[in-house]
Amino acid sequence: MKTDKTRMKNELEGSVQGHRDGHGFVLRDDGGPDLYLPPAQMRAVLHGDRVRAAVTQFDRKGRAEGRVLSIISRPPRPLIARLVRESGVWLARPEDRRYGQDVLLEKRGMGRAREGQIAVIAFTGEPALHAQPTGRVTEVLGDADDAGMEIEIAVRKFGVPHEFSPAALAQAQALPDAVQPAERKGRIDLTDVPFVTIDGEDARDFDDAVYCQPAVASGRGKRPNGWRLLVAIADVSHYVTNGDALDADAFERATSVYFPRRVIPMLPEKLSNGLCSLNPQVDRLALVCDMLIDRQGAITAYQFYPAVIHSHARLTYTQAAAWLAGETGGAAPGQQALLPQLQNLASAYRALLAARHARGAVELDSVETQIVCDEAGRITQILPRERNDAHRLIEEAMLAANVCAADFMLEGKREGLFRVHDAPPPDKLATLRSYLAALGVRAAVPDEPQPADIQRIAEQVAARPDAAQIHAVLLRSMSQALYTPANSGHFGLAYPAYAHFTSPIRRYPDLLVHRVIKAMLAGRKYALPKLPAFGEAHEKLRQRLQKNARPASAAENLPRKTAKAHQAWEAAGLHCSACERRADEASRDVQAWLKCQYMQQHLGEVFEGTVSAVTSFGLFVTLKDLYVEGLIHVSELAGDYYRFDEARQELRGERSGTRYTLGQPLRVQVARVDLDGRRIDFCLPAASADGPPASADVPAGRKTARPAAAKTDRKPRAAKAAKAARAAKPRTARSSARSSSGRR
Repeated sequence: MKTDKTRMKNELEGSVQGHRDGHGFVLRDDGGPDLYLPPAQMRAVLHGDRVRAAVTQFDRKGRAEGRVLSIISRPPRPLIARLVRESGVWLARPEDRRYGQDVLLEKRGMGRAREGQIAVIAFTGEPALHAQPTGRVTEVLGDADDAGMEIEIAVRKFGVPHEFSPAALAQAQALPDAVQPAERKGRIDLTDVPFVTIDGEDARDFDDAVYCQPAVASGRGKRPNGWRLLVAIADVSHYVTNGDALDADAFERATSVYFPRRVIPMLPEKLSNGLCSLNPQVDRLALVCDMLIDRQGAITAYQFYPAVIHSHARLTYTQAAAWLAGETGGAAPGQQALLPQLQNLASAYRALLAARHARGAVELDSVETQIVCDEAGRITQILPRERNDAHRLIEEAMLAANVCAADFMLEGKREGLFRVHDAPPPDKLATLRSYLAALGVRAAVPDEPQPADIQRIAEQVAARPDAAQIHAVLLRSMSQALYTPANSGHFGLAYPAYAHFTSPIRRYPDLLVHRVIKAMLAGRKYALPKLPAFGEAHEKLRQRLQKNARPASAAENLPRKTAKAHQAWEAAGLHCSACERRADEASRDVQAWLKCQYMQQHLGEVFEGTVSAVTSFGLFVTLKDLYVEGLIHVSELAGDYYRFDEARQELRGERSGTRYTLGQPLRVQVARVDLDGRRIDFCLPAASADGPPASADVPAGRKTARPAAAKTDRKPRAAKAAKAARAAKPRTARSSARSSSGRR
């Protein structure tokens, strides 16, 4: 009996994650440390399999190694691979190198495929310890160097739905091209109100239009007392009804996916760019959030109602910012009348911004980049995105509408999806405290911090030369935002309740919030349609989100019917959150591939950069002006044995005392570019190879070690380090507060 208990204790379940070097790991369902699988064990399993495994031994650092006992499930999934022919045998070489084996192709399963093409492969024979997996070609995507091939690969690699069902397309095609007379009934006619859309130059779908005027107080003198702000949002729910074909496709996608030069929309183009888009000079159906904002930026009253609007102009952020700065020379004669309301918007924005600062919302500086491609889809430039007052104006207007939507659902005691952002977890707070202390930043980080505590630190270090890196660490200490029916507030934005209401063309949670609000206006309750089961493509994401999320509610204490409805909302929230992560991963994968291709033309060149992350296995460096990140593996830091100090976020040489720290400027050389692995490797320039570079921190009076055989932390698990690299790699992205806002 004791033996059985010991055996069961050593057994575990989890998902297999392959590595391009042939070994793999089991990501445990119980959240424990990953189990290492040697290459021999990986021959009988595939990346993504759910398995039962057993621990067989531990290495000198206490890390578990194991073997696979059985395969619990092997989700049906296509494999994207390059077709090669070796010794007369056709093979499919996976583009995702986490699949460690080539697939042997059946001769009758080749179709018209040619060598070198990229194809979708279906497995026909399972892998075994002494046999390769077999498969057949089901779809040829094209040649490897075809424009946009990286996107075709990514959508299939991450399981992004990219083809609408015939039923959804037929339903969209049957819709009218314009608002019909019967659709105006029961709606407020606001076609005479000069709404405007303000968006990016390359935007094609317009979810929102805004209008602002001074609010006049009653009584003697009728002095202005704040502003009346109208945010009109496309009424997608009028055309995409509960449980229909369009709704099923929209739920499956849950979000539009944005790639350079291409968008995979949540809705067919007839709706996303046509009937639902608030295009200028045409009537459109909208759901309006009508707000009164006082001079302190507080929302003193609001109401929702369905309306018909007529956008009077489509302005870009650049154009609107120029007008606000007084540069109105480029305004057409018909647009001059819009200038006063734009000034009203700016005044309301300043009040809302002051209220944001007063409540202590977190604002962390980070760099967003824009990839500029040529006609062939190849990068020509990587530019930082500039945020001007027009961006911020629209963002604050959308935040205000989202807050009202959340409050309306809470006041009405109705189920719906909230956008929840929890406070930083204890383990990340501990790491943050150690890091700040090591840098000499005297700042209190309470066990239960408020947003103002984080913002106070951000402001305290703003003048330091390493402010950007400290802000990055603050950002990494934050939790991820989720969709859930259990409201616990939004930490980053410092709101007690927050929901996504302003982008129903491209986000399914917003569409659900619209349906809840419209049902409340009609005096009834909204019931979710019967939701399909979670797709295997993002089941692992769903499980991870479910483990990390707070319990949505004590559903077991609710009446049976209410508990069942609540659980359906929980499932919808998890699905939408998982799809959001899936879209982000697919988009990052394409950007990483494009950046690798871009850097191939710079092999051997030397650039100035900044250390953007420090790990036990090396340094991530972001190139100045190019905004491309690569890794200097610790084995490239020759001449010493480097130890990782997590608290100080630095690598320090044992003999020389040379330090490489977060935020440190560094000259690097482009050593290798791996397109398949989406990886760029840097090294120190030749002049720096015999000692620390000029920018390295060497303590005074300390002699630099002579070149010697590199001693590193790489041994014996460089592969484990590479896996950790992907997990630890910082993202050049918006702050948690901004990425969860009502805009993009």
